Amino acid sequence: MLRHLQIQNYAIMEDISMDLSSGLQVVTGETGAGKSIMAGALSLVLGERADTTALMDRDKKCIVEAAFAVDGKKDVEQFLADNGLDAERELILRREISANGKSRAFVNDTPVNLDQLRKLGLLLVDLHQQFDMMLLGESGFQMSVLDALAGHADLLREYRQAFRQLLELQKELASLKIKQAQADKESDYQKFLYTELQEAGLQENEFEKAESTLKLLSHSEAIKGVLTSIYHGMQLSEQPVVQQVRVIRQQLEPYSAYHARFPELLKRLSSVHIELQDIAEEIGSVNDRLQYDPGQIEKLNERINTGYKLFKKHNVHSTTELMQLQQELENKLLDVSNMTDAIHALEKQVETQVKIATEHAHRLSQGRKAQVAGLEEKVNALLKKVGMPNARIQVKLSATLLNPFGEDEVEFLFDANKSNRFESLKKVASGGELSRLMLCIKSLVAQSMDMPTLLFDEIDSGISGEAARQVGLILRDLSRKRQVICITHQPQIAGKGDVHFYVYKEILKGKMHTRIQLLDNEARIVVIAKMLSGEKPTAAALENARELVN
Repeated sequence: MLRHLQIQNYAIMEDISMDLSSGLQVVTGETGAGKSIMAGALSLVLGERADTTALMDRDKKCIVEAAFAVDGKKDVEQFLADNGLDAERELILRREISANGKSRAFVNDTPVNLDQLRKLGLLLVDLHQQFDMMLLGESGFQMSVLDALAGHADLLREYRQAFRQLLELQKELASLKIKQAQADKESDYQKFLYTELQEAGLQENEFEKAESTLKLLSHSEAIKGVLTSIYHGMQLSEQPVVQQVRVIRQQLEPYSAYHARFPELLKRLSSVHIELQDIAEEIGSVNDRLQYDPGQIEKLNERINTGYKLFKKHNVHSTTELMQLQQELENKLLDVSNMTDAIHALEKQVETQVKIATEHAHRLSQGRKAQVAGLEEKVNALLKKVGMPNARIQVKLSATLLNPFGEDEVEFLFDANKSNRFESLKKVASGGELSRLMLCIKSLVAQSMDMPTLLFDEIDSGISGEAARQVGLILRDLSRKRQVICITHQPQIAGKGDVHFYVYKEILKGKMHTRIQLLDNEARIVVIAKMLSGEKPTAAALENARELVN
């Protein structure tokens, strides 16, 4: 609910302050006094674009501030939480426009951007100005009217939860399919590389060992010559080394008791003899096993060439790295296989979720269809009361793909002259007709929809008498559920207000200024009497005004 509005340096308003309450707030005044300027200032603080030409004094900035009671408004609380703004029982919106065109916006003294202010403004005030009734033509609002009449709040919540889950699953499935498509492009080549490595039959350190063996076999004849010479010198020559060490030991042994170090030397000579004999036998064994084998050398060369090709191809330097690469390729191919299984599983989940969402959508659709005839009948009846006897509305509900509203598309069609040519509201309805049509519709769903403050600017255009009285009655009934502000020229509507503001102009220091006055009961009767009969109201006009007020 809008509780306070402060306007400074805007158009012909130097400093205007209004304290508002619940119920129907009517605003009257002479043409050009500034009634609609007030609505313009309010739209400014709700996020509309700024125009520096609207500044009254170009040396000062324009400030518009609006205070709202928002206790219990869940959508507002959610918006504040989503945007990191403090949630308080009173919400103060402020807009400042400087002469150079710069604009700043604040919510409870916290700076916000214009888009945030505009979105928050839509939750706080529903502006119904002539030629600015876009909301009525929006399919989202039209659908919400049918849902409000059908009492779909819980069902719609269940459907939207199911639809959100469906969108999340579809998004996950699409992402996985993109990954699979990319993996499929690479998997054929990866499979080729893996098969090549698998057929190579790699063994740990195989190529390193093969290279070492090849070096040995390639030099086997020279190595055998050396080994044979060494073995001959150690065992078979005229004075073999092994025999010489044994003789030296035998020569020293008789004198072992004559010197303290001789036993230790004899022990070491014995060890050297045994070690040399073992070395000689090992050399002989190696020499016997070492054979030059051209066939094996050829096989080793082929195997090593295979290794070198794989090293170069994969830019690695060891058999271990090749085996690691083979394992990585195997894992990737396994991931592709697992991805296919995951896609199949997700497709089943999507199919199940589509069924769940579709079931909820069917129930929504049935409830909406049940409301169409009643909505048309009630709105058309109200249109006659508000001075549009030939106007009719037609609700077109058609099936479509699942969307945030269900499986339906809705469009309100309008025929102003009983021509039986129903067309889109935006094409055929005038500003005044749209305002009254919106009033009729909202009066039907006021109890079911969580509507913000409603401001109607000159909803009475083109009507008078009984039609104006009916509009006043509808506004009054509507204001019992929501705060309603109505800028009007009609005494029949003004008489239905709970609070009456009077807008007038006065000249101060050669400048025109707008003033707003909150009327008491007697002043209100006089103002309404002037609306009935002119500047000097007659006794009959005053009596008539009193009847309207009472």
